[in-house]
Amino acid sequence: MTTDRTYTALIVDDEELARRGVRSRLRDVDDIEVVGECGSGRAAVEAIRAHAPDLVFLDVQMPGLDGFDVIDTIGPEAMPVVLFVTAYDEYALRAFDVHALDYLLKPLDEDRFRQALHRARQRLREQSASAFGQRLADLLAEVNTEVTPASSGDDAPVDRFVVKTGGRITFVEVAEIDWIEAAGDYVRLHLGDRVHLLRETMKNLEASLDPERFLRIHRSTIINTDRLKELRPYGSSEYIVILKDGTELKLSRGYRDALDDFFDGAL
Repeated sequence: MTTDRTYTALIVDDEELARRGVRSRLRDVDDIEVVGECGSGRAAVEAIRAHAPDLVFLDVQMPGLDGFDVIDTIGPEAMPVVLFVTAYDEYALRAFDVHALDYLLKPLDEDRFRQALHRARQRLREQSASAFGQRLADLLAEVNTEVTPASSGDDAPVDRFVVKTGGRITFVEVAEIDWIEAAGDYVRLHLGDRVHLLRETMKNLEASLDPERFLRIHRSTIINTDRLKELRPYGSSEYIVILKDGTELKLSRGYRDALDDFFDGAL
């Protein structure tokens, strides 16, 4: 399907393969012109301001500035129409649905891609920028979460996090966390195939965790040592940390001594 005008699009994803997948699907779309690609949230902010595209394919989970940070930086009212590209958890997807924002799950599905593109065209033709900006603002309010630690004593490590998201309260047991990832002003708690996005710093979160169980292996990564399966040599004096679910994380050289001490000099 084509229209009387051509719309410009920006592709934002930190994975080159994912960007290529979106780009290849747009080659046969006559009324969409790709005006740029970005591999980071910061580059996306600059490109949106420079090109003012009609449409943005926006990855949710990126290091540094993630997709939500991009919206927050640009301002919901100034954002183009957004098609999220995500491997996000089920609750966040429900939040997208509630606020009438479309999304594409990785790996991309051809029929779903066409459907999302059709909805994007409808928004571009029919909906005002202010109305779409308000929906983005509502989404940010939904996903901007606060975390409250709950523990058995003032000095004891936390047992669980009480996550408040858009009026819904979720109890996240600390023992169920596989690893934790920094994301700008947020952290991501990884629990199997679930991800909880929290507005918290790594420093504060690390201080609340049990040091006998949780270990920082990188400036942006904390692991639950109960999930550790293997340390694989990588380069000179470096290791890849492999968790029981197959997740591979890099051990930063600056944190090697801490890991060595944790395992009583085994490295």
